[in-house]
Amino acid sequence: MKKITEIEKPTNAAEKVIQFGEGNFMRGFFDWQLQQMNTQGKFNGSAVVVQPIQQGLAKMLAEQDNLYTVILEGLVEGQPVQTSEVITTISRVLNPYEQWQDYLALAEIDALDIIVSNTTEAGIVFDPQDKPTDAPPKSFPAKLTALLYQRYRSKKSGYTIIPCELIDRNGEKLKACVQQYSTLWQLEDSFTTWLENENVFCCSLVDRIVPGYPKAKAAEFNQLHGYEDRLMVTAEPFMLWVIEDPSQTVAQKLPLPDAGLNVIFTDDLTPYRERKVHLLNGPHTAMVPLARLAGLETVEEVMLDSDFGPFIDQLFSEELIPMLDLPQEELNQYAEQIKERFKNPYVHHQLQSIALNSVSKFNARLLPILLRHQQQQVVPSRILASLAGLIKLYLTTDCQDDAAVLTCFAEARLLPASEQVSFILAQELLWGMDLSGYQQEVTEMVTTLSEQGPRQLIRSLKNQQSQKKAE
Repeated sequence: MKKITEIEKPTNAAEKVIQFGEGNFMRGFFDWQLQQMNTQGKFNGSAVVVQPIQQGLAKMLAEQDNLYTVILEGLVEGQPVQTSEVITTISRVLNPYEQWQDYLALAEIDALDIIVSNTTEAGIVFDPQDKPTDAPPKSFPAKLTALLYQRYRSKKSGYTIIPCELIDRNGEKLKACVQQYSTLWQLEDSFTTWLENENVFCCSLVDRIVPGYPKAKAAEFNQLHGYEDRLMVTAEPFMLWVIEDPSQTVAQKLPLPDAGLNVIFTDDLTPYRERKVHLLNGPHTAMVPLARLAGLETVEEVMLDSDFGPFIDQLFSEELIPMLDLPQEELNQYAEQIKERFKNPYVHHQLQSIALNSVSKFNARLLPILLRHQQQQVVPSRILASLAGLIKLYLTTDCQDDAAVLTCFAEARLLPASEQVSFILAQELLWGMDLSGYQQEVTEMVTTLSEQGPRQLIRSLKNQQSQKKAE
Protein backbone atom coordinates (compact mmCIF):
# COMPACT_ATOMS: atom_id res chain seq x y z
CA MET A 1 0.00 0.00 0.00
CA LYS A 2 1.36 3.42 -0.92
CA LYS A 3 1.81 6.29 1.53
CA ILE A 4 -0.28 9.43 1.49
CA THR A 5 2.86 11.41 0.56
CA GLU A 6 2.81 9.69 -2.84
CA ILE A 7 -0.45 11.45 -3.70
CA GLU A 8 0.06 14.36 -6.06
CA LYS A 9 -0.18 17.59 -4.09
CA PRO A 10 -1.26 20.83 -5.78
CA THR A 11 1.17 23.73 -5.91
CA ASN A 12 1.42 25.24 -2.46
CA ALA A 13 -0.95 28.17 -2.02
CA ALA A 14 0.32 31.36 -0.42
CA GLU A 15 0.49 31.30 3.37
CA LYS A 16 -2.38 33.52 4.59
CA VAL A 17 -3.39 32.08 7.96
CA ILE A 18 -1.61 31.41 11.25
CA GLN A 19 -3.43 28.57 12.98
CA PHE A 20 -2.90 27.76 16.65
CA GLY A 21 -3.84 24.14 17.15
CA GLU A 22 -3.31 21.05 15.01
CA GLY A 23 -5.76 18.71 16.72
CA ASN A 24 -8.68 16.79 15.26
CA PHE A 25 -11.16 19.62 15.48
CA MET A 26 -9.17 22.25 13.61
CA ARG A 27 -8.17 19.78 10.91
CA GLY A 28 -11.74 18.55 10.49
CA PHE A 29 -13.31 22.00 10.75
CA PHE A 30 -11.15 24.97 9.74
CA ASP A 31 -8.60 23.36 7.42
CA TRP A 32 -11.43 21.47 5.70
CA GLN A 33 -13.14 24.83 5.05
CA LEU A 34 -9.95 26.29 3.57
CA GLN A 35 -9.90 23.27 1.27
CA GLN A 36 -13.43 24.00 0.05
CA MET A 37 -12.57 27.65 -0.67
CA ASN A 38 -9.35 26.72 -2.44
CA THR A 39 -11.04 24.06 -4.58
CA GLN A 40 -13.47 26.69 -5.81
CA GLY A 41 -10.79 29.34 -6.34
CA LYS A 42 -12.24 31.60 -3.64
CA PHE A 43 -9.19 31.93 -1.35
CA ASN A 44 -6.04 30.25 -2.70
CA GLY A 45 -4.36 30.31 0.67
CA SER A 46 -2.81 27.92 3.16
CA ALA A 47 -2.27 27.83 6.92
CA VAL A 48 0.93 27.82 8.93
CA VAL A 49 0.05 25.75 11.98
CA VAL A 50 1.54 26.49 15.39
CA GLN A 51 1.62 23.61 17.85
CA PRO A 52 0.32 25.19 21.09
CA ILE A 53 1.81 22.67 23.53
CA GLN A 54 5.20 20.98 23.67
CA GLN A 55 3.93 17.54 22.67
CA GLY A 56 1.82 17.58 19.51
CA LEU A 57 1.41 16.34 15.97
CA ALA A 58 4.01 18.47 14.17
CA LYS A 59 6.34 15.54 13.56
CA MET A 60 3.58 13.18 12.37
CA LEU A 61 2.18 15.82 10.02
CA ALA A 62 5.65 16.50 8.60
CA GLU A 63 6.09 12.77 7.94
CA GLN A 64 2.89 12.87 5.86
CA ASP A 65 3.91 16.08 4.04
CA ASN A 66 1.12 17.81 6.05
CA LEU A 67 -1.50 15.78 4.19
CA TYR A 68 -4.37 13.91 5.80
CA THR A 69 -7.91 12.75 5.00
CA VAL A 70 -11.21 14.12 6.27
CA ILE A 71 -13.98 11.52 6.22
CA LEU A 72 -17.50 12.94 6.50
CA GLU A 73 -20.03 10.46 7.90
CA GLY A 74 -23.65 11.14 8.73
CA LEU A 75 -27.17 11.76 7.52
CA VAL A 76 -28.05 14.44 4.99
CA GLU A 77 -31.77 14.86 4.39
CA GLY A 78 -32.29 11.44 5.91
CA GLN A 79 -29.82 9.63 3.65
CA PRO A 80 -26.50 8.20 4.90
CA VAL A 81 -23.44 9.97 3.50
CA GLN A 82 -19.79 8.93 3.62
CA THR A 83 -17.13 10.87 1.70
CA SER A 84 -13.34 11.13 1.85
CA GLU A 85 -11.14 14.07 0.85
CA VAL A 86 -7.39 14.65 1.13
CA ILE A 87 -6.74 18.02 2.77
CA THR A 88 -3.80 20.00 1.37
CA THR A 89 -4.21 23.36 3.10
CA ILE A 90 -1.52 23.07 5.80
CA SER A 91 1.76 24.46 4.46
CA ARG A 92 3.92 23.68 7.51
CA VAL A 93 3.73 23.11 11.25
CA LEU A 94 5.92 24.97 13.75
CA ASN A 95 6.73 23.82 17.25
CA PRO A 96 7.51 27.07 19.11
CA TYR A 97 9.20 25.10 21.89
CA GLU A 98 11.87 24.14 19.36
CA GLN A 99 11.43 26.85 16.68
CA TRP A 100 10.80 30.05 18.62
CA GLN A 101 12.61 32.35 16.22
CA ASP A 102 10.84 30.77 13.24
CA TYR A 103 7.58 31.41 15.03
CA LEU A 104 8.37 35.09 15.66
CA ALA A 105 9.46 35.42 12.02
CA LEU A 106 5.83 34.83 11.00
CA ALA A 107 5.21 38.43 12.04
CA GLU A 108 7.39 39.60 9.16
CA ILE A 109 5.17 38.05 6.47
CA ASP A 110 2.66 40.65 5.30
CA ALA A 111 0.21 38.16 3.75
CA LEU A 112 -0.12 36.26 7.02
CA ASP A 113 -2.78 38.52 8.51
CA ILE A 114 -5.43 36.06 9.75
CA ILE A 115 -5.10 34.15 13.02
CA VAL A 116 -7.40 31.32 14.10
CA SER A 117 -7.11 29.15 17.18
CA ASN A 118 -8.47 26.20 19.08
CA THR A 119 -6.34 25.46 22.11
CA THR A 120 -9.19 23.91 24.21
CA GLU A 121 -11.39 25.89 26.60
CA ALA A 122 -8.52 26.10 29.07
CA GLY A 123 -6.28 27.71 26.45
CA ILE A 124 -7.51 31.28 26.78
CA VAL A 125 -6.15 32.05 30.23
CA PHE A 126 -3.83 34.68 31.66
CA ASP A 127 -0.81 33.21 33.44
CA PRO A 128 1.12 35.90 35.36
CA GLN A 129 4.16 33.59 35.43
CA ASP A 130 4.73 34.13 31.69
CA LYS A 131 7.55 36.58 30.95
CA PRO A 132 8.47 38.46 27.75
CA THR A 133 11.89 36.80 27.85
CA ASP A 134 10.44 33.27 27.81
CA ALA A 135 11.07 31.43 24.57
CA PRO A 136 8.30 30.44 24.48
CA PRO A 137 6.00 31.55 27.28
CA LYS A 138 3.65 28.80 28.43
CA SER A 139 0.16 30.13 27.69
CA PHE A 140 -1.36 30.64 24.25
CA PRO A 141 -2.32 34.31 24.92
CA ALA A 142 1.27 35.05 25.95
CA LYS A 143 2.65 33.43 22.78
CA LEU A 144 0.14 35.49 20.79
CA THR A 145 1.16 38.68 22.59
CA ALA A 146 4.82 38.03 21.69
CA LEU A 147 3.84 37.61 18.03
CA LEU A 148 1.68 40.74 18.07
CA TYR A 149 4.51 42.74 19.61
CA GLN A 150 6.92 41.50 16.95
CA ARG A 151 4.40 42.50 14.27
CA TYR A 152 4.09 45.96 15.83
CA ARG A 153 7.88 46.42 15.97
CA SER A 154 8.07 45.43 12.31
CA LYS A 155 5.70 48.31 11.53
CA LYS A 156 3.22 45.98 9.87
CA SER A 157 -0.56 46.16 9.80
CA GLY A 158 -2.40 44.09 12.39
CA TYR A 159 -4.29 40.81 12.34
CA THR A 160 -7.83 39.53 12.08
CA ILE A 161 -8.01 37.14 15.04
CA ILE A 162 -10.79 34.52 15.30
CA PRO A 163 -10.57 32.12 18.25
CA CYS A 164 -12.67 28.94 18.00
CA GLU A 165 -12.39 27.90 21.65
CA LEU A 166 -15.73 26.85 23.13
CA ILE A 167 -16.13 29.68 25.62
CA ASP A 168 -18.56 32.57 25.55
CA ARG A 169 -17.19 35.83 24.07
CA ASN A 170 -13.92 34.05 23.22
CA GLY A 171 -12.54 36.95 21.14
CA GLU A 172 -13.08 39.48 23.92
CA LYS A 173 -11.51 37.19 26.51
CA LEU A 174 -8.46 36.56 24.33
CA LYS A 175 -8.03 40.29 23.74
CA ALA A 176 -8.31 40.95 27.48
CA CYS A 177 -5.51 38.44 28.14
CA VAL A 178 -3.27 40.15 25.56
CA GLN A 179 -3.96 43.52 27.19
CA GLN A 180 -3.03 42.05 30.58
CA TYR A 181 0.30 40.84 29.20
CA SER A 182 0.92 44.23 27.65
CA THR A 183 0.53 45.79 31.08
CA LEU A 184 2.47 43.08 32.92
CA TRP A 185 5.35 43.22 30.45
CA GLN A 186 5.33 47.05 30.50
CA LEU A 187 5.09 47.32 26.72
CA GLU A 188 4.96 50.84 25.35
CA ASP A 189 1.69 52.78 25.10
CA SER A 190 2.05 52.98 21.33
CA PHE A 191 1.79 49.17 21.18
CA THR A 192 -1.49 49.35 23.10
CA THR A 193 -2.75 51.92 20.60
CA TRP A 194 -1.63 49.73 17.65
CA LEU A 195 -3.27 46.71 19.27
CA GLU A 196 -6.57 48.57 19.53
CA ASN A 197 -6.56 50.28 16.14
CA GLU A 198 -4.89 47.76 13.86
CA ASN A 199 -6.29 44.43 15.06
CA VAL A 200 -9.76 42.89 15.00
CA PHE A 201 -10.62 40.29 17.66
CA CYS A 202 -13.76 38.41 16.61
CA CYS A 203 -15.96 36.34 18.89
CA SER A 204 -17.02 33.14 17.18
CA LEU A 205 -19.17 30.07 17.67
CA VAL A 206 -18.24 26.72 16.13
CA ASP A 207 -20.41 23.66 15.66
CA ARG A 208 -19.31 20.37 14.17
CA ILE A 209 -18.89 16.96 15.78
CA VAL A 210 -15.37 15.71 14.96
CA PRO A 211 -14.85 12.25 16.53
CA GLY A 212 -11.30 12.19 15.14
CA TYR A 213 -9.13 9.21 14.20
CA PRO A 214 -11.32 6.16 13.46
CA LYS A 215 -9.18 3.62 15.28
CA ALA A 216 -11.62 0.72 14.90
CA LYS A 217 -12.04 1.27 11.14
CA ALA A 218 -8.60 2.67 10.22
CA ALA A 219 -7.47 -0.43 8.33
CA GLU A 220 -10.75 -0.52 6.42
CA PHE A 221 -10.42 3.15 5.42
CA ASN A 222 -6.77 2.71 4.40
CA GLN A 223 -7.80 -0.17 2.15
CA LEU A 224 -10.65 1.90 0.69
CA HIS A 225 -8.40 4.92 0.03
CA GLY A 226 -5.47 2.91 -1.27
CA TYR A 227 -2.95 4.67 0.96
CA GLU A 228 -1.92 4.67 4.61
CA ASP A 229 -2.98 7.67 6.67
CA ARG A 230 -2.18 7.87 10.38
CA LEU A 231 -3.87 11.25 10.76
CA MET A 232 -7.24 10.74 9.09
CA VAL A 233 -10.13 12.50 10.81
CA THR A 234 -13.82 11.62 10.84
CA ALA A 235 -16.43 14.38 11.14
CA GLU A 236 -20.15 14.83 10.60
CA PRO A 237 -21.31 16.55 7.38
CA PHE A 238 -23.02 19.36 9.31
CA MET A 239 -20.92 22.39 10.21
CA LEU A 240 -21.69 25.90 11.38
CA TRP A 241 -19.40 28.82 12.12
CA VAL A 242 -20.85 32.09 13.36
CA ILE A 243 -18.38 34.98 13.39
CA GLU A 244 -19.12 38.30 15.03
CA ASP A 245 -17.77 40.92 12.64
CA PRO A 246 -18.78 44.44 13.71
CA SER A 247 -16.01 45.82 11.47
CA GLN A 248 -17.67 44.17 8.44
CA THR A 249 -14.22 43.40 7.02
CA VAL A 250 -13.67 39.75 7.91
CA ALA A 251 -16.04 38.33 5.28
CA GLN A 252 -13.93 40.02 2.58
CA LYS A 253 -10.78 38.28 3.83
CA LEU A 254 -12.44 34.91 4.42
CA PRO A 255 -15.18 34.48 1.78
CA LEU A 256 -16.47 31.29 3.36
CA PRO A 257 -20.16 31.74 2.48
CA ASP A 258 -19.16 32.29 -1.17
CA ALA A 259 -17.91 28.69 -1.15
CA GLY A 260 -21.33 27.47 -0.01
CA LEU A 261 -20.19 26.95 3.58
CA ASN A 262 -22.58 27.35 6.50
CA VAL A 263 -20.80 30.42 7.90
CA ILE A 264 -22.69 33.40 9.27
CA PHE A 265 -21.12 36.84 9.73
CA THR A 266 -23.16 38.91 12.19
CA ASP A 267 -23.08 42.03 14.36
CA ASP A 268 -24.23 40.06 17.41
CA LEU A 269 -23.38 36.46 18.23
CA THR A 270 -25.71 36.24 21.24
CA PRO A 271 -28.87 34.80 19.65
CA TYR A 272 -26.85 32.18 17.76
CA ARG A 273 -25.04 31.14 20.93
CA GLU A 274 -28.38 30.86 22.71
CA ARG A 275 -29.71 28.81 19.82
CA LYS A 276 -26.84 26.34 20.05
CA VAL A 277 -26.76 26.15 23.84
CA HIS A 278 -30.51 25.66 24.19
CA LEU A 279 -31.36 23.69 21.02
CA LEU A 280 -28.27 21.48 20.64
CA ASN A 281 -26.85 21.18 24.14
CA GLY A 282 -30.20 21.57 25.93
CA PRO A 283 -31.84 18.41 24.53
CA HIS A 284 -28.64 16.46 25.24
CA THR A 285 -28.85 17.49 28.89
CA ALA A 286 -32.60 16.87 29.03
CA MET A 287 -32.41 13.34 27.64
CA VAL A 288 -29.45 12.05 29.63
CA PRO A 289 -30.87 11.38 33.13
CA LEU A 290 -34.21 9.90 32.02
CA ALA A 291 -32.68 7.83 29.22
CA ARG A 292 -29.93 6.49 31.47
CA LEU A 293 -32.52 5.53 34.09
CA ALA A 294 -34.31 3.66 31.28
CA GLY A 295 -31.13 1.79 30.36
CA LEU A 296 -30.39 3.53 27.04
CA GLU A 297 -26.74 4.19 26.17
CA THR A 298 -26.43 6.48 23.12
CA VAL A 299 -28.07 9.59 21.69
CA GLU A 300 -29.07 7.65 18.58
CA GLU A 301 -30.91 5.08 20.72
CA VAL A 302 -32.84 7.90 22.39
CA MET A 303 -33.93 9.44 19.11
CA LEU A 304 -35.07 6.11 17.63
CA ASP A 305 -36.92 5.05 20.80
CA SER A 306 -40.74 5.02 20.57
CA ASP A 307 -41.09 6.83 23.92
CA PHE A 308 -38.05 9.08 24.03
CA GLY A 309 -38.09 10.21 20.38
CA PRO A 310 -41.48 11.96 20.72
CA PHE A 311 -40.41 13.31 24.13
CA ILE A 312 -37.46 15.10 22.52
CA ASP A 313 -39.61 16.28 19.58
CA GLN A 314 -42.09 17.89 21.98
CA LEU A 315 -39.29 19.36 24.10
CA PHE A 316 -38.06 21.17 20.98
CA SER A 317 -41.43 22.36 19.70
CA GLU A 318 -43.31 23.08 22.94
CA GLU A 319 -40.68 24.25 25.41
CA LEU A 320 -37.39 25.33 23.78
CA ILE A 321 -38.15 27.01 20.43
CA PRO A 322 -40.95 29.29 21.74
CA MET A 323 -38.54 30.85 24.24
CA LEU A 324 -35.78 31.84 21.79
CA ASP A 325 -35.39 35.19 20.05
CA LEU A 326 -34.78 34.24 16.42
CA PRO A 327 -37.20 33.77 13.51
CA GLN A 328 -39.41 30.73 14.14
CA GLU A 329 -38.73 29.23 10.70
CA GLU A 330 -34.97 29.46 11.23
CA LEU A 331 -35.25 27.80 14.65
CA ASN A 332 -37.44 25.00 13.29
CA GLN A 333 -34.96 24.35 10.48
CA TYR A 334 -32.04 24.27 12.93
CA ALA A 335 -33.98 21.90 15.22
CA GLU A 336 -34.59 19.49 12.34
CA GLN A 337 -30.88 19.55 11.50
CA ILE A 338 -30.05 18.74 15.12
CA LYS A 339 -32.48 15.82 15.23
CA GLU A 340 -30.86 14.42 12.10
CA ARG A 341 -27.43 14.84 13.68
CA PHE A 342 -28.62 13.09 16.85
CA LYS A 343 -29.63 10.10 14.67
CA ASN A 344 -26.21 9.88 12.98
CA PRO A 345 -25.50 6.12 12.77
CA TYR A 346 -21.75 6.73 12.50
CA VAL A 347 -21.34 8.73 15.75
CA HIS A 348 -21.97 6.56 18.78
CA HIS A 349 -22.42 9.45 21.22
CA GLN A 350 -22.48 7.92 24.69
CA LEU A 351 -24.97 9.36 27.19
CA GLN A 352 -22.49 8.67 29.95
CA SER A 353 -19.98 11.08 28.41
CA ILE A 354 -22.62 13.83 28.16
CA ALA A 355 -23.67 13.19 31.78
CA LEU A 356 -20.43 14.60 33.23
CA ASN A 357 -21.17 17.67 35.42
CA SER A 358 -24.89 17.48 34.67
CA VAL A 359 -25.85 20.04 37.32
CA SER A 360 -23.80 22.87 35.83
CA LYS A 361 -24.96 21.82 32.34
CA PHE A 362 -28.61 21.99 33.45
CA ASN A 363 -27.97 25.49 34.83
CA ALA A 364 -26.42 26.72 31.57
CA ARG A 365 -28.62 24.93 29.04
CA LEU A 366 -32.10 24.44 30.53
CA LEU A 367 -32.51 26.63 33.62
CA PRO A 368 -32.64 29.91 31.62
CA ILE A 369 -35.48 28.44 29.53
CA LEU A 370 -37.26 27.27 32.68
CA LEU A 371 -37.09 30.82 34.08
CA ARG A 372 -38.46 32.31 30.85
CA HIS A 373 -41.43 29.97 31.14
CA GLN A 374 -41.81 31.06 34.75
CA GLN A 375 -42.06 34.70 33.66
CA GLN A 376 -44.93 33.69 31.37
CA GLN A 377 -46.51 31.61 34.16
CA VAL A 378 -46.16 28.42 32.13
CA VAL A 379 -44.96 25.08 33.54
CA PRO A 380 -42.55 23.35 31.09
CA SER A 381 -43.25 19.76 32.10
CA ARG A 382 -40.48 18.14 30.04
CA ILE A 383 -37.76 20.39 31.45
CA LEU A 384 -39.09 19.64 34.94
CA ALA A 385 -39.13 15.92 34.09
CA SER A 386 -35.45 16.22 33.13
CA LEU A 387 -34.76 17.98 36.44
CA ALA A 388 -36.60 15.21 38.28
CA GLY A 389 -34.57 12.63 36.38
CA LEU A 390 -31.34 14.43 37.25
CA ILE A 391 -32.26 14.46 40.96
CA LYS A 392 -33.27 10.79 40.89
CA LEU A 393 -30.07 9.80 39.08
CA TYR A 394 -27.82 11.73 41.49
CA LEU A 395 -29.63 10.33 44.54
CA THR A 396 -29.42 6.72 43.41
CA THR A 397 -26.23 6.28 41.35
CA ASP A 398 -22.59 7.35 41.41
CA CYS A 399 -22.33 10.44 39.19
CA GLN A 400 -19.33 12.52 38.16
CA ASP A 401 -19.56 16.16 39.24
CA ASP A 402 -17.90 18.78 41.43
CA ALA A 403 -17.19 17.73 45.01
CA ALA A 404 -19.53 20.39 46.43
CA VAL A 405 -22.40 19.15 44.22
CA LEU A 406 -21.88 15.53 45.24
CA THR A 407 -21.71 16.55 48.92
CA CYS A 408 -25.15 18.18 48.63
CA PHE A 409 -26.68 15.01 47.27
CA ALA A 410 -24.88 12.91 49.89
CA GLU A 411 -26.49 15.08 52.58
CA ALA A 412 -29.89 14.64 50.91
CA ARG A 413 -29.55 10.86 51.03
CA LEU A 414 -29.35 11.02 54.83
CA LEU A 415 -32.81 12.61 54.98
CA PRO A 416 -36.16 10.77 54.87
CA ALA A 417 -37.19 10.10 51.25
CA SER A 418 -40.12 12.53 51.60
CA GLU A 419 -37.74 15.43 52.31
CA GLN A 420 -34.97 14.77 49.78
CA VAL A 421 -36.41 16.59 46.76
CA SER A 422 -37.38 19.71 48.72
CA PHE A 423 -33.88 19.83 50.22
CA ILE A 424 -32.21 19.55 46.80
CA LEU A 425 -34.43 22.16 45.12
CA ALA A 426 -33.70 24.68 47.88
CA GLN A 427 -29.91 24.47 47.47
CA GLU A 428 -28.70 27.73 45.91
CA LEU A 429 -25.23 26.19 45.79
CA LEU A 430 -26.57 23.77 43.15
CA TRP A 431 -28.83 26.01 41.06
CA GLY A 432 -27.69 29.55 41.87
CA MET A 433 -31.18 30.14 43.27
CA ASP A 434 -33.96 28.48 45.25
CA LEU A 435 -36.15 26.29 43.01
CA SER A 436 -38.63 25.37 45.75
CA GLY A 437 -41.43 26.89 43.66
CA TYR A 438 -41.38 23.69 41.60
CA GLN A 439 -41.39 21.37 44.62
CA GLN A 440 -44.83 19.86 44.05
CA GLU A 441 -44.33 19.05 40.35
CA VAL A 442 -40.79 17.72 40.72
CA THR A 443 -41.62 15.66 43.82
CA GLU A 444 -44.52 14.00 42.02
CA MET A 445 -42.27 13.24 39.05
CA VAL A 446 -39.51 11.75 41.23
CA THR A 447 -42.16 9.57 42.90
CA THR A 448 -43.36 8.37 39.48
CA LEU A 449 -39.75 7.62 38.50
CA SER A 450 -39.26 5.62 41.71
CA GLU A 451 -42.50 3.68 41.53
CA GLN A 452 -43.17 3.29 37.79
CA GLY A 453 -39.96 4.23 35.97
CA PRO A 454 -38.96 6.87 33.38
CA ARG A 455 -41.02 5.46 30.50
CA GLN A 456 -44.24 5.79 32.45
CA LEU A 457 -43.33 9.38 33.37
CA ILE A 458 -42.79 10.51 29.79
CA ARG A 459 -45.86 8.58 28.60
CA SER A 460 -47.92 10.45 31.18
CA LEU A 461 -46.59 13.76 29.85
CA LYS A 462 -47.56 12.73 26.32
CA ASN A 463 -51.05 11.85 27.53
CA GLN A 464 -51.37 15.22 29.28
CA GLN A 465 -50.37 16.92 26.03
CA SER A 466 -53.03 14.97 24.10
CA GLN A 467 -55.70 15.91 26.65
CA LYS A 468 -54.79 19.61 26.42
CA LYS A 469 -55.08 19.53 22.63
CA ALA A 470 -58.42 17.75 22.89
CA GLU A 471 -59.74 20.49 25.19
